[in-house]
Amino acid sequence: MNLFKKVKKIHFVGIGGAGMIGIARLLLKQGYKVSGSDIVESNDLKKLRKDGAKVFIGHTKKNIKGANLIVFSSAIDKKNPELIEAKEKLITIIPRAEMLGSIMIGYEGIAVAGSHGKTTTTSMIAKILSVAKLSPTYVVGGKILSTDENSDLGEGKYLVAEADESDGTFVHIQPDVAVLTNIDDDHLVHYNNIFENLLDSFVTFLENVPFYGYLMINGDDKNIKKISKKIHRTQITFGESKNCDYQIKNIASYRGKQNFEIFDKKNQKMHKFKINLPGKHNVFNATASIGVAMEEGVPIGFIKKGISSFSGVGRRYEKHEIKIDSKTVTLIDDYGHHPLEIESNIKAYKEEYPKKKACMIFQPHRFSRTAQLFDDFVRVLNKTDSLILLDIYPASEKPIRGIHSRTIAESVKQMGHKDVTYLKSHDEVVDLIDYKKDSFDILVTQGAGSVSKVCESIKDKWKR
Repeated sequence: MNLFKKVKKIHFVGIGGAGMIGIARLLLKQGYKVSGSDIVESNDLKKLRKDGAKVFIGHTKKNIKGANLIVFSSAIDKKNPELIEAKEKLITIIPRAEMLGSIMIGYEGIAVAGSHGKTTTTSMIAKILSVAKLSPTYVVGGKILSTDENSDLGEGKYLVAEADESDGTFVHIQPDVAVLTNIDDDHLVHYNNIFENLLDSFVTFLENVPFYGYLMINGDDKNIKKISKKIHRTQITFGESKNCDYQIKNIASYRGKQNFEIFDKKNQKMHKFKINLPGKHNVFNATASIGVAMEEGVPIGFIKKGISSFSGVGRRYEKHEIKIDSKTVTLIDDYGHHPLEIESNIKAYKEEYPKKKACMIFQPHRFSRTAQLFDDFVRVLNKTDSLILLDIYPASEKPIRGIHSRTIAESVKQMGHKDVTYLKSHDEVVDLIDYKKDSFDILVTQGAGSVSKVCESIKDKWKR
C-alpha cells in the first residue's frame, strides 16, 4: 500500500529509538527506501540494516542525501546538522508521531496513550488480535518478547500503536479508538511545566477520535476524571469502581501470576481472566486491552487465550536467571523511570518474592524530571532493600545545578536507608555486585537510559 506516492526515500534522524525503529521497519516492509542516523550502534540497528535500511552512526548533513522526507525523534536537538540541512534544502520535516498518524490512514487505528502502561497495553491488544487471527499491524515502544519485534506489518484491518505524549506531537494521531491508561505529572518540561497544558493536550488527542469511534479510559484515574467532561466522544470506562463499564473484581496474585474477574456492565456478564505478569497496574493494562477486544467483537475465548499467553515486553519487568558463583539470582530489567513506575515495580517483586532481598540499580532519566519529582524519588527509593545509584541520563538535557544522583543517595540515607551506594562509572557496577553477592537474591536494573547496558554486562558476566 503506497500511501505516499511522491515519497521515494524516508530518512529518520534518531532512528535507534524504540518508536522510530518500529516505524522504519514497517515502511521497509511496505516497500519504501529507508535511511537513518543515530549516535550509538546497537543490535537493533544491525538488524535494521539486514532488513534493507541504510543506517549511519553519527549525524552529518551528508546522511540525508537523496531523501525527500525527514522524520525526527523528540530526543533530537534542533541544531542537529541533518535537520539544518533539510531546512536549507526545503525537504519536508515531520515528527515521529505525524509519520505514525499518516501510516494509520487506511486502517482502523487503535492508539494507546497515557503516562504509564502504554507499551504493555498496546502489546496486549496486538496479542489478542493476533490470537483471534485478525493479523494486526502494530508499532510499540518495546520488543514483544514472543516475537522479539517492536513492529509488524499484518494483513488485517487494524493498526495498533502507542501515542506518546512526551513532546506533545501525539495530537497528530487520529485513531478510531483511543485508549487512555492514566495521566500523571511526567514530561512537563515540554508543557512549560504547567500540568494543565498536559491535560489540554490529552483532550486534543482524544477529541481527534471521529464521532463513530470511542474512548477506552481509566475510570478510576483522578486526572482523567478532570478532563472527561471536556471530551465529546463516546467514553467507555474500566477500573475497580462500581460505575465502570468494565469493572475489575477479585484480584488474586501468586508468584508473579494473577487471576481476576471483569464484570461487563453492558451485557451483565462476569468473565474470569489470568495473566502471567505481577502487579495491580498490569491488571489495569490487561483490562483496558480486554475492553477494547470486547468492544471490537472478539470472541471471549480468543481474548482469554490471548491475555493468558501474553509473555510480556522487553525491559518491562523482563526476567532473567543468572548464576553468581554457585548462587542463582533473578535479574529483573525494567524501563520504568517515574517514581510511580518504580514503586509499582517494587510492589511487584516484593509480592512475587516476599522472602527475598533485592538490590536495585537505578539510573534517573532527565535532569528536569529528577528536579521536579526529587522528593518522590527519594520516598520511593527508600523502599528498596539495597540501592545502587548511577549518574542521571541527560537525554540531551543540560545539567541543573544541585540535581545529581549523589544528592539523591544522600537524601535516601538521611531517611534511614542503610545500604545506598552512588557510582559514577557504570564499569564499577559488576565489581560491586560481585562484592555484595551474598546480600541479595534479586537484582533489578531500573531506568530508561543506558542502565540497560549494565543489565547486558551483568548477563554477559554471569550467564547460566
